[in-house]
Amino acid sequence: MTGKTLKIKAAKRIQRKRRIRSKISGCATLPRVSIFRSNRYISAQAINDEAAVTLAAVHSKTLGLKANKADAEKAAAVFAKTLKDAGINEVTFDRNGFLYHGVVKAFAEALRANEIKF
Repeated sequence: MTGKTLKIKAAKRIQRKRRIRSKISGCATLPRVSIFRSNRYISAQAINDEAAVTLAAVHSKTLGLKANKADAEKAAAVFAKTLKDAGINEVTFDRNGFLYHGVVKAFAEALRANEIKF
């Protein structure tokens, strides 16, 4: 891809991200789970936007995982355990401008499978 195409692609993701963030927000009882997917890794964090505090986080690099569907499910299982240890059973899912398919969808479905509601 050319540089111009990459800039347009990044700008569109930021536009989607801003549109999503204008509609959802996290609090202490219902935190926002923001996911980030790069070509190598996947990370997620539960955020209390009112206090601007991260309540729980996971990164696939620290777990020795990559950014594929199988590893996203493993990372989601670890993240769900971290959320449960923090006393969080229900969250708001923020796909962070990424399309809801592939790795992002696998992560979300694995969270649901581990009894985290959203």
